[in-house]
Amino acid sequence: MSKKQERIELFERQIQRLNRRIALLESRSSRYSWTRVGIFFGGLALSLAVAIATSWWIGLILAALTLLVFGIVAHFHGKIDQSLARHKTWLSIKATHIARMRLDWELIPAGCEPGVQHPFESDLDITGPHSIHQLLNSAISREGSLRLRDWLLTTGPDLTAVQARQAIVRELTPLSRFRDRLSMYALLASRRLNEQMEGRRLLSWLETQHQPASSLLPWLVLATVLNLLTPVLFVLSFFVTMPQLWLFSILLALAILFATARRRGDTFDDAGYLSSGLGTLSQVFSYLQTYPYGRYPLLGKLCAPFYTERHHTPVALLRRTSRIASAATLKNNGLLWVMVNALLPWDIYCSYRLFQCREQIAARLPTWLDTWFELEALCSLATFAYLNPEYTLPDVAEDRLFEARDLGHPLIPVERKVTNAFTLAETGEVDIITGSNMAGKSTFLRTLGVNLALAYAGAPVNASMLRAGLFRLFSCIRVSDSVTDGYSYFYAEVRRLRGLLTELEQPDSRPLFFLIDEIFKGTNNRERLIGSRSFVRALVGRNCLGAISTHDLELVKLAEVLPAVRNYHFREEVVDGAMVFDYKLRPGPCPTTNALTIMRLEGLPVELEEEARS
Repeated sequence: MSKKQERIELFERQIQRLNRRIALLESRSSRYSWTRVGIFFGGLALSLAVAIATSWWIGLILAALTLLVFGIVAHFHGKIDQSLARHKTWLSIKATHIARMRLDWELIPAGCEPGVQHPFESDLDITGPHSIHQLLNSAISREGSLRLRDWLLTTGPDLTAVQARQAIVRELTPLSRFRDRLSMYALLASRRLNEQMEGRRLLSWLETQHQPASSLLPWLVLATVLNLLTPVLFVLSFFVTMPQLWLFSILLALAILFATARRRGDTFDDAGYLSSGLGTLSQVFSYLQTYPYGRYPLLGKLCAPFYTERHHTPVALLRRTSRIASAATLKNNGLLWVMVNALLPWDIYCSYRLFQCREQIAARLPTWLDTWFELEALCSLATFAYLNPEYTLPDVAEDRLFEARDLGHPLIPVERKVTNAFTLAETGEVDIITGSNMAGKSTFLRTLGVNLALAYAGAPVNASMLRAGLFRLFSCIRVSDSVTDGYSYFYAEVRRLRGLLTELEQPDSRPLFFLIDEIFKGTNNRERLIGSRSFVRALVGRNCLGAISTHDLELVKLAEVLPAVRNYHFREEVVDGAMVFDYKLRPGPCPTTNALTIMRLEGLPVELEEEARS
């Protein structure tokens, strides 16, 4: 049994246990619900009956006890429902893991939609439905998902960044529980919000708050002095004949309170929003703050912003803002609020502390969010590695070209996947790949490109070994005409190939790695051959390397006059009246064609003389 199948069976056993636990929790939750209903209505009915039969105050005591018991039961019911939500989320995460391993696209969350005018995004199925991004992306935040997409779409790979990501992916890969718990907390928060996450909205709100805490400090000092002066003047009025100056100090304190109202804003609402906004992320941030990183230095270094500042950690700042929000509720009791603020600088102090917390959060939240987004993208790569234990991290370096063994396409189910070895040994080399229809030429080109995109993102690749240099990747595989722009398929292909040459002419030390499928298939045989030969000659010996697939067997003759051109092919057989493909790459030009055979097998009329002549 393969390691992948072992992990699928492990996940299935975990799902079975989770289903049993969820059924038990749902049963308990249902009992608690009925218990709460019974306590509430039964207790109130009993209280009313006792009040009528005996005394109202006894009934009132019973009603208070009923509410107390109801509150206790509700508290434990809430704990069970929270546990139920966590178990269901954990179950969803495990089920999604299986779906990713089996390529069950209906159960894998959607990825980013494809963009336009990218050198290889659409050709290699990097984004969109049933794409590499959808397969890899386990990020909950939109920003983490976009960061992963950007890594997969990089056109200028950076060796330092690639090696740094590979190093932390190695460390993260065995930490499946860490990754899954991080996803669980983020999912629970996002479901409470009914959207992806609160972080960016909170950050935008903080950027609109321009009032610094220092602007309130003089008013706080003045109000404090007046409040200290009030009891002094009040006591002196008993021993010294003097006007009742303590009344004036109270009035001045209240005047300062109302004069600073606009400057302070609504402390209660602002503190509540800040506490709520940070609270939605608190489980994620507190988990990253308290996780034991001792044996994982790279992960600890990445997450250092969450725990290095002892008094300014996310949990500490959340606790502080929650206390301020609670203190600011005094405003809801109008008379008591006036009395307290007449004797203490209550609201001004609350606003001052809120401004301080706001500044501290605004200074650190961008770093926290950026770290979290980075970690989510890295966890996506590590989860991909964990779910595909047969994949390997590639050896990417400046001084090598391309060499792979057992190279396969990660979007092809394992039971149908065929792998190949392939090498591009020097710059200026052009490999021409021929073969019959459906033999695997286009898929092989995509296999090369997809694994390079994964390598440059820092992800493992579908190969037992891959060594690659740093290339600019460019493809011309999925070309389509445009009715709205008014140009044909052939013209669209010409524009795409012109873009490839333009990119090749850019002053860049990195070679251009190109993948071209069915070159110039949008025109007639004679012009296709002339154009294809000319294009290949324009590439040979330049700062590039790559592969071109074609049906034109005349093109393979370029290898006889250009040493940098090599021929490969895929072949097929007809077995019991059906086409059989082995999808294995072989050296040399293709010895067979199958277009007429396919026509005949599908019942189309094919003249025997024409078939024999072909």
